[in-house]
Amino acid sequence: MTRGQRANDFDGARPLAPQDTLPGVVEEKVSPAALSRSVILLFAVACGLSVANIYYAQPLLNALARDFAINPASIGIVVTVTQIGYALGLLFIVPLGDLLDRRRLIVTQAVASALALAVVGLAPTAAVLLAGMLVVGLLAVAVQVLVAFAASLAAPAERGKIVGTVTSGVVLGILLARFVAGFLADLGGWRSVYLASAIMTLLMAILLFRVLPRHKAGNATTSYPKLLRSTVMLFVEEPILRVRAIITMLIFGTFSVLWTSMVLPLSAPPFSLSHTEVGLFGLAGVAGALTAGRAGHLADRGRGQWTTGVSLALMLAAWIPIALTGVSLWALVVGVVMLDLAIQAVHVTNQSMILAVRPDAGSRLIGGYMVFYSIGSASGSIASTMVYAWAGWFGVCSLGAGISAAALLFWAATRHLAQAATGREAAEIAP
Repeated sequence: MTRGQRANDFDGARPLAPQDTLPGVVEEKVSPAALSRSVILLFAVACGLSVANIYYAQPLLNALARDFAINPASIGIVVTVTQIGYALGLLFIVPLGDLLDRRRLIVTQAVASALALAVVGLAPTAAVLLAGMLVVGLLAVAVQVLVAFAASLAAPAERGKIVGTVTSGVVLGILLARFVAGFLADLGGWRSVYLASAIMTLLMAILLFRVLPRHKAGNATTSYPKLLRSTVMLFVEEPILRVRAIITMLIFGTFSVLWTSMVLPLSAPPFSLSHTEVGLFGLAGVAGALTAGRAGHLADRGRGQWTTGVSLALMLAAWIPIALTGVSLWALVVGVVMLDLAIQAVHVTNQSMILAVRPDAGSRLIGGYMVFYSIGSASGSIASTMVYAWAGWFGVCSLGAGISAAALLFWAATRHLAQAATGREAAEIAP
């Protein structure tokens, strides 16, 4: 038995059967030469630029509340609306990656996203702002098409590693978005953030069109409604997808609880930090991005469950130093590093495990899985600002720790579900 086969056994994957392929969708094989190091780097950078559009608003919430006269306790709605758009994109756009030319789909999304970002940057009213943010979120799902595309080009033995590398770009985009947004806002106001992103996104669209390999779905005769139904059926057929989707909902709920509300105490006395200074805390979480490749490598070796358990325990422990923010900002830095490292490791592991189950359905798997990410992020964003208005920073930390504990308990209760569903009783490889 090969190492790759052992990884599938331990993580609940099953061999791909001929009937698993969606009728009418035939993957066109791409030459391995297409997946060079420079192409992988382009995947990562494109993912980072795209996902950053969702997170620029977080360090700007105070400025947005002031300019559009939105109640500070409700300003989390800006992030929530963006996540709602993201969820809709995951449901209705990402599955198209299993049916259409992925290069064309990605480039089209990037061009449309640049236009939506320009609308946000020029928004005259709160209604236009929220409508623009909804569309920005809808189109940012190009990230998931890119991740599935990279996974489909990778050799099975390296899929986790490559997914980890590309996902590193996603995490760097999320974390650096706060610093970039804060820095540009201090220089030219919050609108400059979205106008600059619109220009960068348009330039990236041109580069992607020139560099990405073509990917056709062969004689794709499957209808769009049938494609969407097949996404839902994946949740019925694959226990590991259901389990990992719930885990990602909880971990990104925790993530949003911290990052949405953190700007509120840091920008108020006694800290009174600027947008740039608040954004610097995002740099502390970059350490999490550096673990992506390692987490994917461990999943390739069949240690996905072990990585998940250790990371979820670390995520829970991170709320202890975060709760000490009022005593020391260095404690917050330590907590941010712990939390982001843990969440990143679980996220990469989740994707590596579910993509190993059904390689033919990469876009639909990632799209369905990430719907739960969006639900968790949206819920955490609005809940954190409401809890902060009611119970302050201690209430926020209690909320984050509670969600983290729920994630750890859920993993412990379901860790053997996938193995039981496939009739296996494989033991976890010791680290």
